[in-house]
Parts: sequence; C-alpha cells; structure tokens
Amino acid sequence: MTLRLYDTATRSVRDFVPLVPGKVSIYGCGLTVQGAPHVGHIRFGLVFDVLTRWLTYRGFDVTYCRNVTDIDDKILRKAAAEGVEYWRVASRYEREATKAYSLLGCIPPTVEPRATGHIPEMIAMTAELIERGHAYAAHGDVYYDVRSFAEYGALSGQRLVEMLSADDADPKNAKRDPRDFTLWKGAKPGEPYWESPWGPGRPGWHLECSAMTHKYLGQAFDIHGGGLDLIFPHHENEIAQSKGIGDAFAQYWLHNAWVTVKNEKMGKSLGNALLVEQVAKRHRPVVLRYYLASPHYRSMVEYSEEAIEEAGTAYARIEQFLTRAVELAGPVPADERVPDAFAEAMDDDLGVPQAIAVLHQTVRAGNVALAAGDKETAGARLAETRAMLGVLGLDPFTEPWTTEAGAGDAAELRETVGKLVAVALEQRQAARARKDFGAADEIRTRLGEAGVLIEDTPAGPRWNLS
Repeated sequence: MTLRLYDTATRSVRDFVPLVPGKVSIYGCGLTVQGAPHVGHIRFGLVFDVLTRWLTYRGFDVTYCRNVTDIDDKILRKAAAEGVEYWRVASRYEREATKAYSLLGCIPPTVEPRATGHIPEMIAMTAELIERGHAYAAHGDVYYDVRSFAEYGALSGQRLVEMLSADDADPKNAKRDPRDFTLWKGAKPGEPYWESPWGPGRPGWHLECSAMTHKYLGQAFDIHGGGLDLIFPHHENEIAQSKGIGDAFAQYWLHNAWVTVKNEKMGKSLGNALLVEQVAKRHRPVVLRYYLASPHYRSMVEYSEEAIEEAGTAYARIEQFLTRAVELAGPVPADERVPDAFAEAMDDDLGVPQAIAVLHQTVRAGNVALAAGDKETAGARLAETRAMLGVLGLDPFTEPWTTEAGAGDAAELRETVGKLVAVALEQRQAARARKDFGAADEIRTRLGEAGVLIEDTPAGPRWNLS
C-alpha cells in the first residue's frame, strides 16, 4: 500500500510522492522558548516523531528540520520582567524543551536551527521581497503586502476581503493595508536589535521559518507542519513569503489537533496548561507518550487523569507479555517486520489508533501461545510486537525507556517489593499445602488490594504490579 497523508492545502488524503525518490524532507515549526513546555506543546513533537519513524521504517532517508524561535515579543516581556537578557530566558527554556522531547522518547531532528542564528538570511529574503514588489519599508519597519500575492488565504480557505487585520500592532500607522504583516520590526528602546538596510531592528516571527526552510531544505521540500493553530496566520504567511521569492515551498501540509482540558485548548493563557515535567512526575514518561501518541494526529485529545491511567494499564499489559515471552522464547531482535495490518493502518494517514489495535491483537495472540507453552509462536508474536513498538517509539527494551527517568529508583523499589511478595507467596504456598485454601485466597486478595497481581502458572506463581 502507498503511504497516504491528509494535506491541509488540498483538504484531501493524497498519495505521498517525495520530490526525490528515497528521500523525504520535513520542516516542523518548533517551540517559541518563552516558558517550560506543556503537554499540548509536546504533542506536535510526538506526531512528527512517529511520522519520521514510520518513513524511516519504510526505507526513506529522512531530513527533519525543527526550528527554535529564540527571539519573540513574549520572550522579551519575560526577560524584562525578570531583569535579565533575552537570551538567558531563551536558553533556559530551550533546554526545557529539549528535555521534554527527550523525556518522551523523541528522536532528535537532523538539524534544529535557532532564529537568531539566521538574521542575515532573513534580511536577504526581506530585501528580495521588496525588490519583487511583495513588501515595502515604512518608518524602520518592513511589511508584506498581502494584496500582492494572489494565493493569500488558500491554505486556510479564506478570502482576503473577509480577513481581519493582522495580529501585529501598527503604532506608526505605516501599513498600506491593516491585513499586511510585519517582516522586520524597527528597534524599540532597550530591546535587542540587528543592523539592516532599514535601520536597526529584528525579524518578524513568520519570516524566521521561511528563511530556515530555504537554507536547510531548499526551494522545495516535501512536508511542512505543526499544530492546527499555526495554519493561520503563521503558515499562510510563510507561503506568501517563500513563494514571493520564487520558492515552490512545501508539497504537503500536516497539522495535528490540540490537547484539550474540559474541551478548551490547553494553553498558559487559559490557565489550564499541564507542564510535561509535572505530569511525568505522576506518570511514567513512556505511558504519557503512549497516551498522547495513540489517538489519530488529527483528533483532539481530551486530557484527564483517568484516561492516562487507563493508558498506563493498557501499556502494562504489553510490558507483561514482553517479559513473559522473553522468559519463554528468549530475546529477539527489534528490527523485524511489522504485521501487514499494522503497516496498512500506518500507511493510511498515520492511522495509529488502528495500528494500536493490531498491536493489542498481537499481544493477545502471544498470551494464548504463552498459556499453551508454544515457544515458537510466542517468539514470533514477541518479534512483531517489538517491531510495532519500535515504530511507535514505545519499545521498553530500547532507549530511553531502559534508562527511563527514575528507573533506578523504581528498580530498587521493585526489588524490595519482590522480597516482601516472596514472603507472602511462601505463606500462601504453605497454606495451600495444608489445604487451607481460605487462607491462601485471603493472601492473594490482600496482595491484589495492595496492587500486586498474582498469576498461577505451570512454573509457579508470578507477580506483577497493577
């Protein structure tokens, strides 16, 4: 089956045909590092991580560029409030973002450029847009003339006459049209600035990505994307800028839906943001990844503690099968082929929910084989399960989950619990030997109430934490 992806620009699912056979180029709009990342932020990273993993599994050589916006009005406001340089704020939260991506098992992008490292490219692009008649300078600022670009609004499905004013301020009353957006902002007292042909200033947010896609991925590349909220105005403006200088730009547009809380988009401004680091203290990071990656990327995810606990139970069933299967069949390589049904689901616009269903069907079949002592079948299901988990970034036998944050403490705790459970199981076995089955059942019940599940097997009782 050919990989098919939903393209926001055409509002249809299209066969994916890369510009260069065997290679895929991707640009993802990364975070503006003005605060610690919350769960809603990180969903974008997970979606594009799964996409990259699947393309790699399918044999493509993937180049993934994910930017860092390290100069922005919000960063400047926070720096002013703290009385420090803007770059201190940006560097601090860039480290937080990197930590959050790593915590949830995201593979680092091929390149992760910072906006401030590409000011010359942005100045050159702005100059070319002016030369081509798409932009104009006024009082130290430079604006994009949206009426000069006939395709403006096509990505978001809007007509220019129905659009509201651009979301950037115009205190100098310098815009020819209120819908024009800023390419270059003249310097304000006390703010950082760079020299330009239009005077000292700094780039507009939208310009940053156009300059970096052009530098790292060229005039045309395969996939561009980010959260739904970026479609307009950010991605619309990127298209106007890049096509304004003659670039073909992105061939496919992918946008992931939001994480919501009580049906509202998660966000710091709404006061409902759950920081990744905070959630990871209550739930294992691998479970958080499972929870956020399992729904379809174009579906909203309504966050709740109950839902993530259910995800933890589901993932624990997978882990328990893997542990038992390795005990019976021995270790298997993680690079086996995934089942055809899993591949078909992933090729159908990254149908992760259907792929997860195949994963659990395979685990159930593996448990049946384990119960029958069928080593060969259990080993085959083990190999398939690890291959599927590898694509989803969820294989507990691979990094970072083998050294998951807190794994050392958890291992020590499990060892201590194991010693206590062993004593209880000896008492249970003694009760069964003297045919005091009531006492034996009571021990099992009490262990269950404490979160220790007992499974009687031909090889003796086995325990696990619920």
